[in-house]
Amino acid sequence: MPLSPATAREHQHTRTITCKGYRRKDGLWDIEAHMTDIKTYSFENRDRGGIQAGEPVHEMWVRITLDLDFVIHDLEAVTDLSPFRVCKEATEGMKRLIGLQIGPGWRRKVHDLVGRTAGCTHLVELLGPLATTAYQTMHWALEERAESKPERARPAIIDTCHALASDGPIVKLEWPQFYTGKA
Repeated sequence: MPLSPATAREHQHTRTITCKGYRRKDGLWDIEAHMTDIKTYSFENRDRGGIQAGEPVHEMWVRITLDLDFVIHDLEAVTDLSPFRVCKEATEGMKRLIGLQIGPGWRRKVHDLVGRTAGCTHLVELLGPLATTAYQTMHWALEERAESKPERARPAIIDTCHALASDGPIVKLEWPQFYTGKA
């Protein structure tokens, strides 16, 4: 069901983020994000000589290469379009994230390494959807790995949202040994 009808309005801006996940032949995983910001109107811009309606203000890409433990083995960031030429200088600094593990405390570490003037707000914002896409992409491989172990560890996804509450029906059905609700 879509959103309810809106009050009369005029479209001004569209941000599009597309994330894709890939299993590589070498056993690692590539997760890519592409982002554009597009205005419905033209406006002046000193560095680019103006930005026309429908032309991206921003067009950026990030690719992270991960293993199944969510450790970043490589990272590439590209800024194709931005309002200022100097923005492209922030892409190389993103490589400081190589070696980090996506997991608890990850956002804080990202902010410490490439937050504020050390990086680009928009590239850093893409890391949230990239992390989610990584989990969605690698989920089945993580499940296979967990099921192959003699003693199954509690899936990290339990208690991360309403649907996956440890006392809820999904956990009771999928992982009964970790169910904490009423019998």
